Amino acid sequence: MSEVLHTVENGVSWITLNRPEAMNAVTWDQRERIVALLAEASADASVRCVVITATGRGFCAGADLRGSPSVGDRVAGDVARMIRRGAQRFVAAVLDCEKPVVAAVNGTAAGIGAHLAFACDLVLAAESARFVEVFARRGLVPDGGGAYLLPRLVGPQRAKELMFFGDALPAAEAAAMGLVNRVVPAADLEKTARAWAERLAQGPTRALALTKQLVNASLDVDRATAFAAEAVAQELNMTTRDAQEGVASFVERREARYEGR
Repeated sequence: MSEVLHTVENGVSWITLNRPEAMNAVTWDQRERIVALLAEASADASVRCVVITATGRGFCAGADLRGSPSVGDRVAGDVARMIRRGAQRFVAAVLDCEKPVVAAVNGTAAGIGAHLAFACDLVLAAESARFVEVFARRGLVPDGGGAYLLPRLVGPQRAKELMFFGDALPAAEAAAMGLVNRVVPAADLEKTARAWAERLAQGPTRALALTKQLVNASLDVDRATAFAAEAVAQELNMTTRDAQEGVASFVERREARYEGR
């Protein structure tokens, strides 16, 4: 059976990690498949939203390190190269996807699994889900963009607390911190994710893509640069059918019918 399940329904690309026996610890092949699916979602006009979720009790227990070179077999530069090509590229694929990406976190999200969730645009979590910055507990530095993502989501003090101690963070506490948008009973997770994703899939897709780019870049640039990017984004967006439909529906006092174009 495939270790990454994939379907497209009602404009939503569903990407499901499927190694429940390993708590969905992610392999190199799985990462490559998900990176490819996210790139395909960006390029496919019929796909207007993406959901990332998993089977079993775990969302993603981190990277599957089996098969990695032992310390004695490495030379300087091997680890940095592996992280750039692996975990960082994986998280960047989510951040750079031109469609909204929703995480439906069904269980434990640890290490790169937590960063996969935090890179998504919206995060839904089952009540039983937990988030663990496990790196320090293994004597490691956070990778996969963790030191980039967490301070932007919760501030540097909270980020350091999570990373220094590596304690499991229950879903409700993650929501209180702003890491999770909504916590739902496990039985309602897929239904809620489907409702959110299909609502996004009926929206003005290009406007959402440009909004995502603006928000993701906002903390890395000064005000003048952010304002200039905003103006250019609106200029580009006004050439889309959906922008024209949105204005027309307002004038005509009716519901807008967006095509994603």
